[in-house]
Amino acid sequence: MLILQDDKKWMKHAIKLAKRGLGKVNPNPMVGAVIVKDGVLIGEGWHEEYGGLHAERNAIIDCKNCYKSNWDVLLKDATIYVTLEPCCHYGKTPPCTEAIIQNSIGRVVIGAVDPNPLVGGKGIKILKENGITVENGLLEEECIKQNEIFFHYIKTNKPYVVMKYAMTLDGKISTYTGHSKWITGEVSRQHVHDTRKRLKAIMVGINTVIMDNPMLNCRLKDSPSDPIRIICDSNLRIPLNSNIVKTAKNISTIVVCICDDDNQDYNKDEKKKELERNCIKVLEIKANSKGQIDLNELMMKLGKMNIDSILLEGGSTLNFSALQSGIVSKVQVYIAPKIFGGEAAKTPVGGEGVPFAYEGFKLEKPIIKMLGEDFLLEYKIVKE
Repeated sequence: MLILQDDKKWMKHAIKLAKRGLGKVNPNPMVGAVIVKDGVLIGEGWHEEYGGLHAERNAIIDCKNCYKSNWDVLLKDATIYVTLEPCCHYGKTPPCTEAIIQNSIGRVVIGAVDPNPLVGGKGIKILKENGITVENGLLEEECIKQNEIFFHYIKTNKPYVVMKYAMTLDGKISTYTGHSKWITGEVSRQHVHDTRKRLKAIMVGINTVIMDNPMLNCRLKDSPSDPIRIICDSNLRIPLNSNIVKTAKNISTIVVCICDDDNQDYNKDEKKKELERNCIKVLEIKANSKGQIDLNELMMKLGKMNIDSILLEGGSTLNFSALQSGIVSKVQVYIAPKIFGGEAAKTPVGGEGVPFAYEGFKLEKPIIKMLGEDFLLEYKIVKE
């Protein structure tokens, strides 16, 4: 690939623009585009919201708005930098390859190939067939990392799951009395809400709802919406006076229970109807061999509901089940400079645990951040 002097500069700018779509475009990718002519920026855009115009078309419109008299002359033989391969199929919007060709843009520099089978190199092929110079793979690693959720979702049809927990330096998520507010400081809690803004849904177990009565919303003023709340509640024990139920008319909520066709529990059936009257979607999932919600089946169903990402803020039991089922892609651990002690104080991952050290869940690619007085450790799960 021929790299010109300013190519990296313009692609970095496109990556920065793409980030503006964070939390607004799921399950579509964040994409940024920059149009340059003779070293001068003449148009820029990003994918602003799900169902809206893509970055390339927004950049072309920006050029037209800025250069009303000669925009067509400027676009001819210009270079467009785009973080993801331009789409070539009709979806909610027409193909971006079509807009690039129609406006006689002469060169396209792409960050990463789109993993969507509807695109997947086809966009590049169409552009080349129309005499357009295409350079691919510029800052590819950065572009893929920015859309790691999209790449995972489009390849697996399952949500990208981030398991998050806060603990003390001695590995406790609560005191022996069950008290847990607050373990970390304000900066860390702000960072959690940034993550809630970025991901499509948040999932907890029923014990967390019963013990903490949380809202599970996003408290950032600029958040486009609250995450979809998913409660794993095998036997529909969720209290009708909980904050989750009381706010379900305003915040999309799913309660997941175990379906048992052979032994119909009529009290459970009435509870289901009551939850549905409170605008809660009740999703029935088959039990696994241990009598728990089959999390892999749940992920498949949530993926079909366009839920591309989940922040798992479960308790220790749900955390172990999630790790054991293999649904977790990333772990975020907030560590506070405190020590609780106590044999009865809970740890982040409970369940039965693994019997041998070599069977432990392996982590890789660590990222360490300082958040006020706390540390954030972020790891990817090693998929074997």
